[in-house]
Amino acid sequence: MNTNISHSILPKKNRFVFFLLALCFMGWGLANNITDPLVKVFKNVFGELSTFQASLIQFTFYFGYFCMAIPGALISKRYSFKIGVLVGLGLYIAGCFLLYPATLAQNFLYFCLSFYILACGLGILETNANPFVLLLGPKETATERLNLAQSFNPVGSILGVFMCQILIMAQLPTNTQGDLAIPAHEIKETLGVIIYPYLIVGSVLILVWVLIAITKMPDLKKATTALNMKQTVGQLLRKSNYRFAVLAQFFYVGAQISVWTYTNFYLPEQIGASQELTLQYHTVALICFGIFRWIFTSLMHKIAASKLLFVVAIVAILLSLNVILIGGMVGAISLIAISACMSLMFPTIFGMGCEELNEEETKVGASGLIMAILGGAILTPLQGSLIDFKNVSFSYVVPLICFLVIALYAAYHKKLLKKNVL
Repeated sequence: MNTNISHSILPKKNRFVFFLLALCFMGWGLANNITDPLVKVFKNVFGELSTFQASLIQFTFYFGYFCMAIPGALISKRYSFKIGVLVGLGLYIAGCFLLYPATLAQNFLYFCLSFYILACGLGILETNANPFVLLLGPKETATERLNLAQSFNPVGSILGVFMCQILIMAQLPTNTQGDLAIPAHEIKETLGVIIYPYLIVGSVLILVWVLIAITKMPDLKKATTALNMKQTVGQLLRKSNYRFAVLAQFFYVGAQISVWTYTNFYLPEQIGASQELTLQYHTVALICFGIFRWIFTSLMHKIAASKLLFVVAIVAILLSLNVILIGGMVGAISLIAISACMSLMFPTIFGMGCEELNEEETKVGASGLIMAILGGAILTPLQGSLIDFKNVSFSYVVPLICFLVIALYAAYHKKLLKKNVL
């Protein structure tokens, strides 16, 4: 029976293609989670930056996703998902290597530009890879298949945090309390340490790019030249489930990036954790994220996606209340546990949002769901401004509101299923 389930989720003929795409999922998980702790690092390196200003690294990163989602869809429409993946990976690699001249210039804006180019690549990559995975097997198991592919994302996330911890944070100067203390005369050396993991990642991705380029992919392009972009967008906007999914995805990504970015601010304040210990907690959070994504993927054989999403969103709301109102070790443990809840959300919202779409609508619709990653660009600096204005604990009202929106979407989707609309 397990063999039949596995085959229905992923046909044997498409497994190597799935593996190559899974490497891409790992790749963007790695990029996201090397970057998350850097808000605090850049605030220390460029001492004149406020928390809000330093968080603009995240704004430029996730704004790149927003800008390239539509071009990513146009690439898949005009050419193929494979070309889209190759273009996305190429820009990702370019962004990694552009961090080197940014280091030589010692200019924060140049770093923002490099991360923007890197994220533009990720935007194109995700716009093509996510729907590609959805179409690699039966439509009935598309959401499960995407959850399976997204299960490789936290593997990259954990690897990214370990790289950040070992190759960046462990190499930076600290004071006697274990907090970052970067002398002005060591800024260039510090920036060199920061970009080293990105240079490694860029080099490895060149090999992945070559493997994808030489591998024959399933031809999923059917009459795409007949697609009218304006007409398709109009069709998508008339679908209430899709509209709500885009909104839910916006708030989900904002929650994820905010929760992980400001873990590095919350734990030192609440439990007096050093930077090294904070990263260890963050690593545990990502391990929970990875483990529970596999668990939730298996549970989808027995529990409807919308029901599962609703339950974990409610749990995330309760955990967020602990973070805000209780704090201390209870708040710290709750903050880590939120990652387990978040593990289900992105691929499930993506899959649920695409359920009523045909193949051509999926290509355009995927770009809208990737554009929703703009939530990370908007809501992360918003939370940073709340930290400057009040405190870290109160700032977690931002992800709390996000999880409330996700719960409402899950309830709405479940209602549509009962009415046989989907």
